[in-house]
Amino acid sequence: MENTKRKTTKAKQIFRIVLFTGTFISLWFVPWILVKAWILPLPKTVQEQVNQSLSYGFDGVIVYVDEAGKPPAFYAAGYHNREQKIPANPKALFKIASISKLYDAVAITKLVHDKRLSLDKTLADYFPELKGRIENAESITLKMLVQHRSGLPNFTNTPNFWNHPTKTNEAALNLILDLPANFKPDTDYEYCNTNYLLLSMLIEKVKGKSKFQYIKEVILEPLGLKNTYGSLDEIDMGYLMSGYYIGVEEDIKTTDYGSMIATAEDVGIFLRALNDGSLLNENEMKLYASIYEFNHGGLIPGYQSMAEYHKDIDAVVVQFMNTTDFEGYQWNLLQITHSRVVKVLRKQKQH
Repeated sequence: MENTKRKTTKAKQIFRIVLFTGTFISLWFVPWILVKAWILPLPKTVQEQVNQSLSYGFDGVIVYVDEAGKPPAFYAAGYHNREQKIPANPKALFKIASISKLYDAVAITKLVHDKRLSLDKTLADYFPELKGRIENAESITLKMLVQHRSGLPNFTNTPNFWNHPTKTNEAALNLILDLPANFKPDTDYEYCNTNYLLLSMLIEKVKGKSKFQYIKEVILEPLGLKNTYGSLDEIDMGYLMSGYYIGVEEDIKTTDYGSMIATAEDVGIFLRALNDGSLLNENEMKLYASIYEFNHGGLIPGYQSMAEYHKDIDAVVVQFMNTTDFEGYQWNLLQITHSRVVKVLRKQKQH
């Protein structure tokens, strides 16, 4: 019995050594700026957390918070434009990148609900001209496109795309035609912008108008959102927050990647409506919940964002940061700082 205890104690000691060594090795390979962002004491206020975010290399930060029962709160730090030393404006316009996929998924949901589209029909059904140009076009369903389970190559991963972005949907699609699939349809998941490129083209084919015009009719106008736009051509560029890429000196906000543009407040109002059921009727809500998510992030050069609804505190938090990098550390820092904003809100709720 005593020998068994000695063995158990020895095993625990070895486990502690292995655990410590493994942790040490892990930390050795994790950039210390990420570790620092995690372990710093949590500030008492959201504004303090937003201010703290600047120490991680961000040029400007915007945070919008909508807590149930309270007026919306706006926070900002850093620069709207660093060259001109213009302070960050919490109501500035911002390129929301892939957050727009939530709007696309709502549009698809409404068209499916209205029997204009079917989740079970295939890419070949809707685009017969793509048979033989896209592998598995006859078996990739609309639902698989929505859920990133198509296996299609991602057109934004093609060489030099971000240096020379395409100007039209057709040009973007041409980048992946005749390329092999990454996996057989519905056997795996891989986030892929080509899926939503095709969904955008499908919406336009069915409605006979631009996708953004349809989004405007079924989402923006019903919610009274007047600060959401489909392209750079529609806005006064002075209201658009500048975008910066680490290692590139100039402001890259005029580079057009085809992103939707909105204020944090507009995104927040949309997100609450999506999550509380006021945007979709009961049947649409069930349909949407079966095909896509309710929160999203966005990332393109110079612009990264996070929009989430947190049910436990009944709060929407939208965060914009206008600095990105090649390694992806800035994206990790966005996730960390966003989670800390939510922790501050939870702590305040407890008191």
